[in-house]
Amino acid sequence: MKSTRDSIIMGANKMKIAVLSGKGGTGKTLVSVNLAASAEPSTYIDCDVEEPNGHLLLKPENVKTEEVTVPIPYVDNDICDGCRKCVDFCRFNALAHINDKLIIFDDICHSCGGCVIVCAKDALTEREKVVGKIEIGNSNQVEVRSGILNTGEPSGVPIINRLQDGDISSTNEMIFVDCPPGSACVVMDSIKDADYCVLVAEPTIFGVHNLNMVYELVMLFEKPFGVVLNKSIDGENPAEQFCIDRGIKILGKIPFDTELGKINSNAEVAVRESDEYRKLFSSLLDSLKREVAYETTSNS
Repeated sequence: MKSTRDSIIMGANKMKIAVLSGKGGTGKTLVSVNLAASAEPSTYIDCDVEEPNGHLLLKPENVKTEEVTVPIPYVDNDICDGCRKCVDFCRFNALAHINDKLIIFDDICHSCGGCVIVCAKDALTEREKVVGKIEIGNSNQVEVRSGILNTGEPSGVPIINRLQDGDISSTNEMIFVDCPPGSACVVMDSIKDADYCVLVAEPTIFGVHNLNMVYELVMLFEKPFGVVLNKSIDGENPAEQFCIDRGIKILGKIPFDTELGKINSNAEVAVRESDEYRKLFSSLLDSLKREVAYETTSNS
């Protein structure tokens, strides 16, 4: 009879892996795309909605597009009596009453709907505002989901939430979330439902600074995690030493390699072009499955 751990490793349960880095260009998309390609059938979700680029590598086909909207209050100033209850209610300062008119700053509105509720005159209603879109297609056996934020919109959170909504949830057992760089709100929304986090780091002092940003974030969220050391070279590696000093699990190392650089610059998926990298990312995937299985059994 298989143990619980064995069942998880064999893919009996859905597994969501979030891939993070403290800045762009560290190798976050490289890792998440190649893990998804190694695990297929799988799902790749690009939550870097300001600059999604995973689709450039995976080149999905049969892409379907869906607009993402948020409710924004609209005022009928002929009905509004200037009581200012909505202004006092809003904690984001998205409303102001100036020269006998209610002004709505929709760029900072959080779409909570509270102003509409507190309006005794029913002067406020809600209208849908398009803030971006999501695209869903397939690359071999990888379901590819990308979010695209409209230029000038202040927050990608609604798009990230839509990408991970239950009503469009994937039937695939392995889901890889390519998070935005850094540690802001959009990253928090990207990792909130993750079973495990992979932190990607470069072998420099600056790389350690960026690694520490996402390290503190996953510690705050109490997420199990490990580190992938990208662009690894022989000799001193400050990011590796950072992990050793803190007892952080190093899941694997990706070498600083011109072949891999050429594959990426040609917008190709490494595991589909190179036996060496197919083995490397398959090994990394196996390590991830074992880590998630361990966390699941130890917490059950």
